[in-house]
Amino acid sequence: MKLARLPWLARLRAQPEMPAPASVHAPLIAAAEMAGLAAQASLLATLPLREVHGHHAGDWASCWLGRGLDFEESRPYSPGDDIRDMDWRTTARTGRPHLKIYREERQPMVHLVVDRGATMRFGTRRRLKVAQAARLAAVLAFAAAGRNGVIGATLWNAQDETLPARHGRLAALALIEAAAAPCPPLTDPAQTDALQHVDRLAALEASLPRGARLVLISDFAWLTDAHETQLARLAARFDVWAIQIVDAAERALPAMGAACFHDMASGQRVWLDTAQTAVRSAVRTAFAGHLAAQADRLARAGVRHQQVDSEVDDLVALFVYG
Repeated sequence: MKLARLPWLARLRAQPEMPAPASVHAPLIAAAEMAGLAAQASLLATLPLREVHGHHAGDWASCWLGRGLDFEESRPYSPGDDIRDMDWRTTARTGRPHLKIYREERQPMVHLVVDRGATMRFGTRRRLKVAQAARLAAVLAFAAAGRNGVIGATLWNAQDETLPARHGRLAALALIEAAAAPCPPLTDPAQTDALQHVDRLAALEASLPRGARLVLISDFAWLTDAHETQLARLAARFDVWAIQIVDAAERALPAMGAACFHDMASGQRVWLDTAQTAVRSAVRTAFAGHLAAQADRLARAGVRHQQVDSEVDDLVALFVYG
C-alpha cells in the first residue's frame, strides 16, 4: 500500500520527532558533583610520595635521557657525539674519551582519551559508563592542573574531537566541559562507531610527544587482536594506562524474564529469557571470558590496565592503587 493512501501516516512522518527527556540533554556531571570531584583530585596531593608544593616546568625528571641540567651518567664517546658534553675528568682517569649524559627535564603532559561511543552510552547503576568516563577525566584533569601539568584530550565520538594541550585550571575546565557534554543514546546503527580504532591509535602515536602519559578511558568493547600491534607501539613511546569501565548488569545479568537486547554497536536485536538460571550463567561466563581476553591483549601490548565499575563514587582509591 502506497504512502499517499494513508494521509494520517504521512502527517505523522512529517511531524518533528518527540523531544527527548530533559535528562538526556543534561550534562553528564552536575555542578554539585563537579565540586566533589575537584575535592577528590585535591586529596591526591596529600597522599604519601606526592609533593604538595607548587611546581613549574622542569621540576619533573623525564624517563628519557638527553640534554638537560641533571647529570645522569658517563658513557664512552662514540663518533658523532657532541664534544661539548665531554667528561674530561673521566677521560683523564680512564685514558678513554667519555661523554656526560644528562636527564631531560620536562613539564609533565597528560593526554586523556574519553570514549563516547555507542557502547559507552549504557548504564544500569547510578550512571552511564560514559558518565563515569567523564568523572574519571575530571579527577585526572583537576589533578594535573594542580601540578601545573600540561593537559590535552581526544574525545572518541561520531566525529572525534581533539583538545590541544594546555596547562592550568582553565584548560582542565574546558576539557571537563567537553567530556561531560550531553551524550544521548545512538539509536541509529549508522551513527555508531566504525572500526577506525587502529587509525585512532596511530593518530595518537603521531601527535603526542614522547614520554607523555596517555590515559585511555573506555569499555574497550572495540578491542581485538588487530589492535595489539598499535597499542604496543604506543606503550613503547608513552606511559599508557587503560581504564576499563564495566557496568554491573554486564557482569551479572538480572532476572527480568523475557527481554529484548539491542547491540548498540551493530544494531542487532536478540531475545533472551533471563528468568532461566542457565541463560544468566552462560552470559556471565561469556562476559568474564571477554574481560579476560581484553586484559590479555592489553598485557601483551605492555599497557597498564585497570577496571572500574560505573557505579563507583570514590575514585581516589583507583588512582592510589592503580
